[in-house]
Amino acid sequence: MARFKYVVKDKDGKTVKGTVEAQAKEGAVLSLREKDLIIVSLQEEKGGARSLGLFFPKRQKVKIDDLVIFSRQLATMVDAGIPLVSALDILAEQIEKPSLKYVISKVHDDVETGSSLSEALSKYTNIFSNLFVNMVRAGESSGMLDEILDRLATYLEKTSSLQKKVKSALVYPAAVTTMAIGITVFLLVKVIPVFKDIYSGFGAQLPTPTMVILSISDFLRNYFYIAIAAIIIFFLLISRYIKTDRGKTRFDRLKLNIPIFGTLAKKVAVGKFARTLSTLIKSGVPILSSLEIVSKTSGNCVIEKAVDNVRTNVREGEAIADPLSKSGIFPSMVVRMISVGEQTGELEKMLTKIADFYDEQVDTAVSGLTSLIEPLIIAFLGIVIGGIVICMFLPILQISSVLNV
Repeated sequence: MARFKYVVKDKDGKTVKGTVEAQAKEGAVLSLREKDLIIVSLQEEKGGARSLGLFFPKRQKVKIDDLVIFSRQLATMVDAGIPLVSALDILAEQIEKPSLKYVISKVHDDVETGSSLSEALSKYTNIFSNLFVNMVRAGESSGMLDEILDRLATYLEKTSSLQKKVKSALVYPAAVTTMAIGITVFLLVKVIPVFKDIYSGFGAQLPTPTMVILSISDFLRNYFYIAIAAIIIFFLLISRYIKTDRGKTRFDRLKLNIPIFGTLAKKVAVGKFARTLSTLIKSGVPILSSLEIVSKTSGNCVIEKAVDNVRTNVREGEAIADPLSKSGIFPSMVVRMISVGEQTGELEKMLTKIADFYDEQVDTAVSGLTSLIEPLIIAFLGIVIGGIVICMFLPILQISSVLNV
């Protein structure tokens, strides 16, 4: 599929520039004439940023940080009075990430040919979420596109910061646990067999713990690849089960109820719910549409169902606080603050306070989790590796005690 850059005249005699995709130049000419456009010039594009679509399909994901920069820069340009088409053209040229560069150039072309920005963005759902598109649509409707884009960038920044904090809390224990497993496997596969050769000449019954360790070592040495294959198959089956509706619901409920990490997951979920709903309401998105977007962007099936129930009840005339209380997921403090916000007409302000409070709670929980995990991991390493060492030296200690007698 080739891309052709055109300059045409519309029915009013206005000059319009843009690009069109077609198999050949004849197809591009036919496509433009079907729209009653008079072709002034038509040239095929050779390479460049806007031909990257062949290599970077619209399904490719873009990092949140890239969207933050795009939103902030576009908000600044719109606020400075630069026309939207020109602003998108400038951004398409200066963005470094190839996939986002291609998408922005396509959005530029769509806006240039008469589409609204929200319509153009909605074609790339893997990059621009429903929340992003609906906030842009609200900004276009209210004439406050620059302000809402800036607010959207702030929301994305806070969301990205929250994700990084949670990931940082999990990286350390994951790395140390992986090292511990690697050291344990190395001891069982490489070191323990040396002790087995030594003990084989004793001609005496070895202690039970030593026999158990030797048996595990023999199993790993003889069936190592089978064990690895079994583990991989097990995790593949678990992954496949989690993709089912029933499996996803159970897994998401487990994430909220698991000791230590479940508390952190709940705080993250409540904070994200409050931040997203506050941002949408403040931007002028209708409450039912806001709740629908919040449920789809929650990232947890249990939270999604709870918010869907809230949306159903709100559609029937109820307040938000009552169904939230019935869900059993949201703390009573959150429910009461939302109830006060509804009664005073300052719901978005209350939601922002809730989000800020839970962001601080997540910071505290992450710090506490890191402090708690360190001694637990050290104890784990001491028990596992120390236990292996003790089991392997038991025969020597047993012989020493017999000789002393």
